[in-house]
Amino acid sequence: MIKTIGVIAGAAALAWASVSSAAEVELPGTLVVTAYDVGSSGYSQMVGLGSILKNNYGTNVRVLPGKNDVSRLGPVKAGRAHFTATGSDSVYGQEAVFTFGSREWGPQPLRIHALSLGKGAAVGMVTPGDKSIETIGDIRGKRVAWIRGAPALNKAVESMMACAGVTWDDVEKVEFGGHGPAVDGFINNEVDALNNSTFSALNKKIEASPRGIYYPVIPNDAECWKRINAIVPWYTPVFATLGTGIAEGGQWMPNAPYPVLVSLDNLDAKTSYSVVRAIQDHFDVFKDSAPGAPGWALKNQVFHRVVPYHEGAIQYYKEMGVWTDEQDAVQEAALARQGVLKQAWDGYVSDAPSDDDAFAKGWMKARAKALEDAGMPVIFYEW
Repeated sequence: MIKTIGVIAGAAALAWASVSSAAEVELPGTLVVTAYDVGSSGYSQMVGLGSILKNNYGTNVRVLPGKNDVSRLGPVKAGRAHFTATGSDSVYGQEAVFTFGSREWGPQPLRIHALSLGKGAAVGMVTPGDKSIETIGDIRGKRVAWIRGAPALNKAVESMMACAGVTWDDVEKVEFGGHGPAVDGFINNEVDALNNSTFSALNKKIEASPRGIYYPVIPNDAECWKRINAIVPWYTPVFATLGTGIAEGGQWMPNAPYPVLVSLDNLDAKTSYSVVRAIQDHFDVFKDSAPGAPGWALKNQVFHRVVPYHEGAIQYYKEMGVWTDEQDAVQEAALARQGVLKQAWDGYVSDAPSDDDAFAKGWMKARAKALEDAGMPVIFYEW
């Protein structure tokens, strides 16, 4: 395994950089990656990545569809998958909050390899094409999809509703077992709103249905965004122009990197380096493989500031001159945060209450105290 970049000898580093691209990319015969359901943008992009790796390096990529955040991260945690094409749940998994704050989970030592930042695309609140929910405030009293085991999706919805001061108590929560079933539920008039990326292939299915598709505008307003970021701090306002259902000429909406290619910290560094390099070496083909795939461009690697990166990926970004000294400091802070969370978890579970509700509430307090004592932002105090 490649050791940490800082200890690579100069001669070895020079030799590493001088060999051909094909020699540098060394991958196992099979890679397993999880994503959302078949037809989702994340799934489609991972199939596109699989095509690149198979055609150029002979590596088979198995893409496992997952209905929710738990079913995507679960195989990675269990060692049955190398990567997951994830979203905000990469933060939730690291932080051990929401579903991941249960005794079965706890803080996960996650590492990012690459991310997709779709230019012109966004996170959207899918609503009927008749504009019965014309503004985000009109969602009050409507039926809204809530996905079991998917805090990333549910917090996305919650944040967008918060823009208008609407909470889950103000809508009719309709539970589904996965994102795909929620899309079907929308088409079958079982629900009036759900979260989806604007470039998701599933939006074509929604648009072609009798219900049609429309995205209420999320205004670029300071008070609106204060409420949004209180729930999802990493969302930023973008003027969205790409995607099925986007208003003609574009509209303001939230955005965040999606998918984010994530693994545990124990993934072989050579595999990390090779996958990241393969994406960029064959980007001219990869970008046309699926909707949203252009977002993986090297220029779009606006490095995450909460979850640390894998050492193999850092090796590549440093070679390309895009990883800065400032990002080294961000990386160290992210690693230190994971250390504080792990220490807090180990101390808490050693004498935690057996009742699940009491366990969760106790962990909320223990987690918050540990982060506060370390001078780190808590972000999530309760859930």
